[in-house]
Amino acid sequence: MRGATSPTGTIILVIAAALMTNCSTTKAQRGPDFIEATLAAPQDRVKAAVIQVLTEGGYTLRSGNEPDRVVSAAYRQEIDSIWNWLLIFRVGVSRSQVEATLAPEKETATRLTIEVTHQGKDSLFSFWRTYDTPLPQSAANQLRLVKNALGLL
Repeated sequence: MRGATSPTGTIILVIAAALMTNCSTTKAQRGPDFIEATLAAPQDRVKAAVIQVLTEGGYTLRSGNEPDRVVSAAYRQEIDSIWNWLLIFRVGVSRSQVEATLAPEKETATRLTIEVTHQGKDSLFSFWRTYDTPLPQSAANQLRLVKNALGLL
């Protein structure tokens, strides 16, 4: 009992409490990379350009229950091999996914929203966490590539 009231015991308690507080906090998760723009092109041309850009970027397009105006891509193909699934889901250190939403503004204009989620992990046994998107896969770069495919740049 006497050790808890001594200055040394108090210092040890303060250090232990600080270490326990530091261990119990978690890093803030980052949200997806997001950009929105209105393009001077009809919706079908913008959708074709988005599909072209994502396919050339290594993304596999998913078909599902999404409405016709949503283009969703599975995880980006990191290597051209049958082992790509192992790299993306188990061993790999990063993966990215894209979802583009198109909304007609007028007959000659389309509102495009691009959302890129980039995840990474430190080791084989760690969990995936959301990180800042690298520039080549960023939403701003995807928008630039779509504009370029449409001839708007």
